[in-house]
Amino acid sequence: MTRSAGPDPDGGGATECASIHVALVTPEIAWNTGNAGRTCLAAGAQLHLVRPLGFSLDEREVRRAGVDYWPRVQPVVWDDLAAFEAALPALGEPFFFSAEAPRELWDVTFPSDVVLVFGRESGGLPDDVRARHADRMVCIPMADTKMRSLNVSTAVAIVLYEVLRQHRSRAR
Repeated sequence: MTRSAGPDPDGGGATECASIHVALVTPEIAWNTGNAGRTCLAAGAQLHLVRPLGFSLDEREVRRAGVDYWPRVQPVVWDDLAAFEAALPALGEPFFFSAEAPRELWDVTFPSDVVLVFGRESGGLPDDVRARHADRMVCIPMADTKMRSLNVSTAVAIVLYEVLRQHRSRAR
């Protein structure tokens, strides 16, 4: 696992104590990762990236999508899926997102400590991950049944803000 030195003292980026985690498993497109990172920063969630990555984190496209916020995102980068999965119990209750999942987003009550796991742009989560975590699979409902999926950064935003909405509702 690789991690940046710590939160940006000028901005209060995501921290080690964040109870909401977003993981992108083998992301392929820098722009989507930058957008997801920016959304995580806005929502107070910690971004996790699971190698292999389809790009370098130093690429201009990641920084451009994250705008000037990218240095504050401070993603946790995992060497592989096995290392990330081994750490899941310490991070929170995991939910894995796939367009083919039987349970819809609206039917899930998200706990305080949660890990939202998304797959790569071209094929989603690997089949073995879906099989291992079949009881944890969730989809975002789509009216057009012929659509394969949503853009991963859009999916991250939808799910992340649903989690925040639920947490806020319970806090009232």
